[in-house]
Amino acid sequence: MIRLTRLNGEHFVLNAELIQRVEGHPDTVVTLRDDTKYVVTETVDQVVREVRDYRAGIQAVAFQMDRGDYRPPTTTDLQGPEDASVVPFPSREER
Repeated sequence: MIRLTRLNGEHFVLNAELIQRVEGHPDTVVTLRDDTKYVVTETVDQVVREVRDYRAGIQAVAFQMDRGDYRPPTTTDLQGPEDASVVPFPSREER
């Protein structure tokens, strides 16, 4: 998923795997596989960089998992538990 900004300033997250093309008219237009279009404030180069970084992150985690070095992030790694919007599934001992 990549973070983008609409022209009105609204932030949203887009599944990078669904992007078909990115065009730079006066505004940047992201077209998805189903022909849905999003006009965003980011430049074409910024969108391409976001997609590249997203895919590189997937490859890096896969490499760590293959080597046995991967440690999944905990809620404290991402943000404080009081700010978390997702409640973690209870462990077997907690159930």
